[in-house]
Amino acid sequence: MKLEQFHDLKLWHQRHRREQPLEKHVWDMVLTFWLAGCVGAPAAFLIHAGWALVLCGALAFLPSAYVTLRRLLHRVGALRCDWIRTLR
Repeated sequence: MKLEQFHDLKLWHQRHRREQPLEKHVWDMVLTFWLAGCVGAPAAFLIHAGWALVLCGALAFLPSAYVTLRRLLHRVGALRCDWIRTLR
């Protein structure tokens, strides 16, 4: 994801936090795990924990994977996603 897309999502979640509180909490959780992966990767490298390094590497792609999954679910009609339009 581009920084501009992160910013657009942040603005959407701030404007709709009262109507869609679960959306905001889930996005905050995704960003928290992403940040934990970014911070944990150097530590995992230094202590030679291969499993943790793999996990942190996977977490680095979590926001993009989440958005891709939500786009797919929205497209097939399984889940409505109002903030998809902000990413175009």
